[in-house]
Amino acid sequence: MNKLNEILSTIDGHIGGSEWFVFLLLGTGIFFTIYLKFPQFRYLKHSLRIVRGKFDKEGDVGDTSHFQALTTALSGTVGTGNIAGVALAIHLGGPAALFWMLVTAALGMTTKFVEVTLSHKYREKAADGTIAGGPMYFMKKRLNIPLKNNKILKTGTLLGGLFAVATILSSFGTGNLPQINSISNSLFETFGINHMVSGGILAVLLGLVIVGGIKRIANVTSKLVPLMAIVYFIGALAVITYNYDNIIPSIAAIFGDVFSGSAAVGGFLGGSIAFAFNRGVNRGLFSNEAGQGSAPIAHAAARAHEPVSEGLVALLEPFIDTIIICTLTGLVLLSSGVWTEKHQNLFQETDIVVLDGTYSEADQNDVDQLHNYLVGKADLTMFNNVLEVQNGEIIDQPTILHARSVAEEIRVLLGNQPYSGQIKVTDGKIDRSPESPNPKDLALEGKSLMHSAPLTTIAFTKSWFGDYGKYIVSIGLLMFAFSTAISWSYYGGRAVTYLFGVKAEVWYRVVYVIGFFLASFTDTTIIWTLSGITIALMTIPNLIGILSLSKEMKSEVKLFWVEYGKRFPDEKVPKG
Repeated sequence: MNKLNEILSTIDGHIGGSEWFVFLLLGTGIFFTIYLKFPQFRYLKHSLRIVRGKFDKEGDVGDTSHFQALTTALSGTVGTGNIAGVALAIHLGGPAALFWMLVTAALGMTTKFVEVTLSHKYREKAADGTIAGGPMYFMKKRLNIPLKNNKILKTGTLLGGLFAVATILSSFGTGNLPQINSISNSLFETFGINHMVSGGILAVLLGLVIVGGIKRIANVTSKLVPLMAIVYFIGALAVITYNYDNIIPSIAAIFGDVFSGSAAVGGFLGGSIAFAFNRGVNRGLFSNEAGQGSAPIAHAAARAHEPVSEGLVALLEPFIDTIIICTLTGLVLLSSGVWTEKHQNLFQETDIVVLDGTYSEADQNDVDQLHNYLVGKADLTMFNNVLEVQNGEIIDQPTILHARSVAEEIRVLLGNQPYSGQIKVTDGKIDRSPESPNPKDLALEGKSLMHSAPLTTIAFTKSWFGDYGKYIVSIGLLMFAFSTAISWSYYGGRAVTYLFGVKAEVWYRVVYVIGFFLASFTDTTIIWTLSGITIALMTIPNLIGILSLSKEMKSEVKLFWVEYGKRFPDEKVPKG
């Protein structure tokens, strides 16, 4: 399995994890922002009016209201990325990474506007009478290329099929297996609930929701999303106001470090401009899913006679998901100061690096060397030898990095007991090869920086709520992740309908619920890696499609504002 994971990681590194993929996503957002004359700013107030139903017509076709479509799509994007993704971005790139997340969200608002509009325009009515839509439909209808002698090059059909297959795989890799795994781990750590118990109960609840199709899904998400947003907002606001004296310095760091990089502070060894940009853009894009093509599947079901009106509703998603919620999380992390502090934790082996020699954080020259290594500007010599351990203590310990910080007070454990013996280290990593003498249950603990959801959990305890703040993160993670699983079941189901017809969707739902239960107590590391690949395989055809139809999009926008002006003659209407 480790070998397979390495192969998948290599593939992902050349697709979703590569620089060209990030620039393709950003470039698409920049192009449409300029081409459509900054719709994310000019049209925002009209989006709010439409989501309240002010533009609706009697007889509009669809299965959900604008608000229900918005909350269904938001429930798919607002999830672990808002809790863990922001913490990871700041951990890797410093406060400036949050700035680039916000820039990415602003561009993503336009991308989302375009992809939803085009998908809504080419939606269809399925055999069971429900509305089916998404990028695969406009690809099939508009991207095939006519040839001579009445022949057709079915490029659109091929891209649509690729997108649909990737959506099915991504529904498991993004919205299902990792989500319940995160939920069950969080509930076990916080409340001591057995993984199988939480998985079984939530699997039953999931089945009861998704068996009702989009109408029941929309009813649940329209209530769950506002509730979880309120709970999270209260907890975040408590931390920020409790640490009110750090608010201005935090905001200054977000914007002040953009062109200088973040200096070393506390246990944080500094971040470069390039690292902040890369991590901020990467986490921003995958937080709001702009360009991925998932949200258009939910919005296609909305009751609307004008595709652009639904596109305007979707424009609000990155604003809510990233600009509001991710900014709240970022300010919680920065104002509380936990992102620069070392905390007692059990080390993750993937985050451990054993260096050859010792480096001191009190020595600026050593700090500079470590900083350059972590941001990829220089190499350091890795430890290749055996560590001697006595009663949990490493004899003549070299510098060990964990979570990109110098680890302190390290203890070596075997079955939760102090370990005595040797640890073989190869190229700076604990050797886990089949021939290695290292015990399988060997573990290290100590003080180091933390990242992802555990870091956000600690940050939420830095308020008047104290340790009770961690329950807000656990409950928020539960609601965020569960709602994500609900929405992605719909996305995958519509992709199954596109490929195999409506009757196949019931079997997909059965497998989806079973997979949800099994993942509550099994390792999903390989699923996260596969998810990165499938997300890229969804995104690339979708971006090709919307870029190919840019002229049609501009024409749709102009026609929409003509009708909008007739409906509201007293209101100033933007020029398309």
